[in-house]
Amino acid sequence: MTYHPFSIEGADRPSRWLITCDHAANTVPPFVNGGCLGLGAADMARHIAYDVGAAGVARELAAQLDAPVILSNFSRLVIDPNRGEDDPTLLMKLYDGTIIPGNRHAGHDELTLRLNRCYRPYHTALAELAARRPDTVLVSVHSFTRQLQGRPPRPWHVGVLYAADERLSRPLIARLREEQDLCVGENEPYGGHLPGDAIARHAIAYQRPNVLLELRNDLIEQHDDQIAWARRLAPILNDAADRAGI
Repeated sequence: MTYHPFSIEGADRPSRWLITCDHAANTVPPFVNGGCLGLGAADMARHIAYDVGAAGVARELAAQLDAPVILSNFSRLVIDPNRGEDDPTLLMKLYDGTIIPGNRHAGHDELTLRLNRCYRPYHTALAELAARRPDTVLVSVHSFTRQLQGRPPRPWHVGVLYAADERLSRPLIARLREEQDLCVGENEPYGGHLPGDAIARHAIAYQRPNVLLELRNDLIEQHDDQIAWARRLAPILNDAADRAGI
């Protein structure tokens, strides 16, 4: 079976929205250590390997917005597509207290292999998809764990991350905070500025409106919850875009 490092659904949908999911899968391709990084199934099902629940949200959100969606088909532990090529965390050897055996001795040749077979094809496809419309608005869907090792619990239900471009993020934060049952983080649980990440490459570099959504993964572990969140977020995103005039 031929391995494909990304999946695109709804490429011809007419919406201005483009949905991305950089950490959609926990797959280790067969050409990477024979398809195994030395971790058990339990670890590969954790947040260290992929963004739990994010793919389901991204797919349904794209369907609700009549938008294309692109999803990675490789674990972030293989190589992280939401990092620049010169980022020291591009290939993680230790993540949230867990050693990644298959990455411990990965050198230049192994990194180049993963760049060429996974990372670069994903970004090439994303660039081509984003370039199809002059008014593309990019929404990157991620999830986060409720608590990292040795850290306090994270209270947010959803976080809105942004860097230089606040056109969509500001009205989106305001709109989400109108939902009385949501704890909304602004540039939480992470800061929005990460040089070379997917938003920087495909949105900020082209002055495309954008936002990165972080959903707490215990809220979207189940399929029904993923669908519910996507259907809730879709009209909120449209409201925010209308308020922003984009």
